This record gives sequence, structure tokens and C-alpha cells, in this order.
Amino acid sequence: MKKAALSEVKDDLSKFLRQAEKEEVIITRHGRPAGILIGFSSEEDWFEYRLEHDPRFLERIESARRNIKSGRGIRIEDIETN
Repeated sequence: MKKAALSEVKDDLSKFLRQAEKEEVIITRHGRPAGILIGFSSEEDWFEYRLEHDPRFLERIESARRNIKSGRGIRIEDIETN
């Protein structure tokens, strides 16, 4: 994880976006963490990030886990394909 001052990031955002594709960049203001820059090397990475942070998707996953624990799920092995 790299740290960079806000003034540096503002001066050369493209450079920091390229770096953020490889590792998160903590942006500091007056020496204190103020934000984080996360880059995506592909559209798939962007899609995965969006899913991981979408409250609707996370609730569906949690609901499915509750269903499985309570015995209301279907095992993937039991699904027939044609």
C-alpha cells in the first residue's frame, strides 16, 4: 500500500491511477489518511468491486446463506442440466 499527499495526487492523477492498478494508494491530507485510490486493470475488476460493495447483492448472498443453514437451499449437485 502506497501513501501520497493530496497535493501530489492532484498534480499527477494519471500516474497515481496507474499505480493504483497494482496497489491501493492512501491519499493523505496534512499527513493524515483522507481517502483511498483504487485502480482497476480491467472491466472485470471494476465489476467485481461493484458487486463486493453493492448492498443489494450482499443482502442476497446473506439471504442465500441463511436459507442454506435453515435447510431451504438446493445443492448445486442436485440441479439437473439439459
